[in-house]
Amino acid sequence: MHGWSAVAAEASGDTVGGIRVIQVGEQAPDFVLRDQNNEEFTLSSQRGRSAVLVVFYPLAFTGICTGELCAIRDDLGAFRSEDVQTVAISVDSVYAHKIWGEREGFDFPLLSDFWPHGGVAQRYGVFNEQLGYANRGTFLVDRDGLVRFAEANRPGIGRDPHRWRVEIKALAAG
Repeated sequence: MHGWSAVAAEASGDTVGGIRVIQVGEQAPDFVLRDQNNEEFTLSSQRGRSAVLVVFYPLAFTGICTGELCAIRDDLGAFRSEDVQTVAISVDSVYAHKIWGEREGFDFPLLSDFWPHGGVAQRYGVFNEQLGYANRGTFLVDRDGLVRFAEANRPGIGRDPHRWRVEIKALAAG
């Protein structure tokens, strides 16, 4: 495997670490963040164009995070197509994302939720106040801006990117 645990703490109306996570069927909070090339990405700009897989991760340069994002990199065609765009978000700076993205060959947006610190993660219910960074949260947002898949895990519990591919295919199939 790629270094992640198959243990999933699904967001199903519950909380993760006492925080209410955005649920399936809810409108995804819009955001504007800068990627590793200092370019702005706006979630709502994808409305009517493609679904967006939003992948929150705790920190760049860490084992589980690297494993999860390498799984996206290694099967990029499943995660970036006319049907879906994938973005990964952490509280790391644009500059840290630039170095990490180049080192790992990540050819998809690494978005910086640096300031206000974790503001987007907070709106999605995945910011861990105690640790100062995001829990692992994954949200598949459809072309209308509705959340169609949601999962949230504590920082040390990895996710299964195969599940993301399954959800993307199901959404594309209608």
